[in-house]
Amino acid sequence: MKKKDIIKLAKKDFEKAWIETAKTLKKPHHDQEYPRILLKTGQSHVLYDAIWELRQAYLKLGFNEIINPLFIEEDHVYRQFGPEAPAVLDRCFYLAGLPRPDIGLGMDKIQKIEGLGVQLDEEKIQNLKNVFRGYKKGETSGDDLVHDLSSAVDVKDDLGLRILENVFPELRQLKPIAGGTTLRSHMTSGWFVTLESIHEKMKLPIKLFSIDRCFRREQKEDSSHLMTYHSASCVWLDDEVSVDMGMAVSESLLQHFGFEKFKFVPDEKKSKYYIPNTQTEVYGYHPKLRDWVEVATFGIYSPIALSRYGIDSEVLNLGVGAERIAMILQNQEDIRALVYPQSHGKWNLSDRELASMLKINYYPATTEGRTLMDEIVTTCRENSDAPSPCEFVVFKGEFLGKNIEVKVVEPEEGTKLLGPAAWNQIYVCQGNIVGVPPEGNITDELAQKALKNGVPTNISYMDGVAAQASYRVEEMVISGSENLKLRTTISRYISDINLMLDKVALSYITGKNKVIDVRGPIFCTITCEVQG
Repeated sequence: MKKKDIIKLAKKDFEKAWIETAKTLKKPHHDQEYPRILLKTGQSHVLYDAIWELRQAYLKLGFNEIINPLFIEEDHVYRQFGPEAPAVLDRCFYLAGLPRPDIGLGMDKIQKIEGLGVQLDEEKIQNLKNVFRGYKKGETSGDDLVHDLSSAVDVKDDLGLRILENVFPELRQLKPIAGGTTLRSHMTSGWFVTLESIHEKMKLPIKLFSIDRCFRREQKEDSSHLMTYHSASCVWLDDEVSVDMGMAVSESLLQHFGFEKFKFVPDEKKSKYYIPNTQTEVYGYHPKLRDWVEVATFGIYSPIALSRYGIDSEVLNLGVGAERIAMILQNQEDIRALVYPQSHGKWNLSDRELASMLKINYYPATTEGRTLMDEIVTTCRENSDAPSPCEFVVFKGEFLGKNIEVKVVEPEEGTKLLGPAAWNQIYVCQGNIVGVPPEGNITDELAQKALKNGVPTNISYMDGVAAQASYRVEEMVISGSENLKLRTTISRYISDINLMLDKVALSYITGKNKVIDVRGPIFCTITCEVQG
């Protein structure tokens, strides 16, 4: 009988135990059963941690948060950059869309539709024409085209999709056409549009910040460049602003992240939308890194560029790369590994994570079974050094409606009830899974390291053996068998001691050339008989 059948038969008892465990929130025996009731918090991404901290820093400095436009018409780039605009636009992504073609409905297409088993009449043909006419005018969404076509000829959507694929190939042949709209390549493009809208609606000084994505058409992505990044940018609009104000905002902002010293260096890039000699790179010294790193850039917007937006106040702008801050705080050198650790980062599982992926495989499903498992462990521990031949009664009485007797025995002479590895404990150490003998009997170097620095799973070899024996007893009683004998000799693999390792952990251990060493003699025999 399979395990699922045992659980089904013992469902009432099983659910009762589940509810009691949930009430107490105590981990059951060996942390094996009911793991789903033990909730844990998720893990945030380091980049969004940095963004959250940047938001807090700006808010504390009195800046109000705003969302800048993401779609920027190329005309704005010309207004901001002047003659330099074509070079800037070369780094921009243009938005493109599929055209809405005129789709004719001649006799050849009507015959093809009828060849798919659809009976057409004048009304249905007119309905189809109306659908395609609405699609051309933009009245019908592309998402709804299949459904609208199906409704027009009174068929199910799957047949409507076949009609669209087989009869109207022109839809598959459409090529996207770009317009004059770009994705924001730098936050300044959005600031000019925003300031144009609000500079006469708010009292000076106006202090705003925005942290959002920008997109840049890099020739390639590498350790320091991505095609999308987060700009943490602010503007200070007032009758008069200065470079000194930029220095003060930079220092106050970066002190939030632990930077202690600052130096300011003229930026050689000299963007056209800044007043000459105001564009400045900010370097900070972080005590943990013990080095100077570039963390921000600020400048004062050119009055020529501002005048094109009708703005006659002065504007200080400061920009910080959120990814840059996160890389500094995480001491990370590759931006790809920081942002996309799932594909570019080094795969690492902690010993504690690996330990959580090692479970007892066959496990009793009922309260009686779990009690029997504990009694097997207790009896074996009390008598493990008893000279053989010997036998000890673990349980005698009613079990799941039948009278049974369970023993642990060793018939051979000149040994002991259990082998010397029976009480080895499972540890995880530096990615290795190791069976560690009781203290005083450890000679293996890896086992010594595991005992000292590893993560204990609190599972012994006998715990796995006892759990399997109890499970087999449940199976025996429910299936109607009369007796059972379970013999465990030498452990070579985790399956020999009734353990199961998650395939993720197994892949990690083999990929990192780690070891699973649970070898050792157990020599345990457990019997069960149904009493008349």
